[in-house]
Amino acid sequence: MPTRSTSQRTYGDELAVVTVTYSPGETLERFLDTLAKATTRQVRVILADNGSVDGAPEKAAERDGVSLLPTGGNLGYGRAANIGVAELDDTVGWVVVCNPDLEWEPGTLDTMLEAADRWPRVGALGPLIKEPDGAIYPSARLLPSIGRGIGHALFCKIWPRNPWTHAYRQETGTPTERTAGWLSGSCMLLRREAFDDVGGFDQRYFMYFEDVDICDRFSKAGWQNVYVPSAAVMHIQGHSTAKESARMLAVHHDSAYIYLADRHTSLAAKPMLAAIRIGLTLRVKLATRKG
Repeated sequence: MPTRSTSQRTYGDELAVVTVTYSPGETLERFLDTLAKATTRQVRVILADNGSVDGAPEKAAERDGVSLLPTGGNLGYGRAANIGVAELDDTVGWVVVCNPDLEWEPGTLDTMLEAADRWPRVGALGPLIKEPDGAIYPSARLLPSIGRGIGHALFCKIWPRNPWTHAYRQETGTPTERTAGWLSGSCMLLRREAFDDVGGFDQRYFMYFEDVDICDRFSKAGWQNVYVPSAAVMHIQGHSTAKESARMLAVHHDSAYIYLADRHTSLAAKPMLAAIRIGLTLRVKLATRKG
């Protein structure tokens, strides 16, 4: 697990973007085109590349302000993001960690930075995330508990409006600016001081739950996670993982288990965790067979 930093580094107020790439295709061009209108600031962009073979990151790095940073292999999302953030100098006090399959609405990042002024202890800010069909993705949620997690896992596909999923996703009424248990890692604006304070992303998570985990650790360290629906992006979900859906489902369940096991360490919890492990394994097998 990451350790809490004791660094006394002082950061400036500049903004940078770290996006983790893995053969992102043409979505990366649209990401960069729309990013240019997301803020009036100059932004340095780092492509933390996990072994792309489509040439898209190399082409994108020909643009001014865009740097290609090979990570050395497919290291996973959180670990690659950590490598990208570590590349930034101390003038950068705010860093966006995000997927490359986003399209930014004009002014999105400026709106999020304005929100940061209203929340002096904010560690992470997340925008409203739209899906390609215009639907709003539930990107600001409660932290998963075992009860909500089991109910959501069992019923989300066959009973979408079940009370466990509804509570977990916090899909209630008109989106408003508020604190959240966790924010979607597909687009997070992070305060460098807070990111350092909690030691960055936990690198045991190859993909999924690294955002849940870091937001939980932000809260425990006294920082806030704030949802800013006045800022918006569109996310073309799953572009880089669509061809590996069965493997990604297994990775998701492994990450879910790591998250729960870290937070339930008593001897009394071990039988429950063993049952959860078996249930998650069976769920992957059933879903893979249906697929």
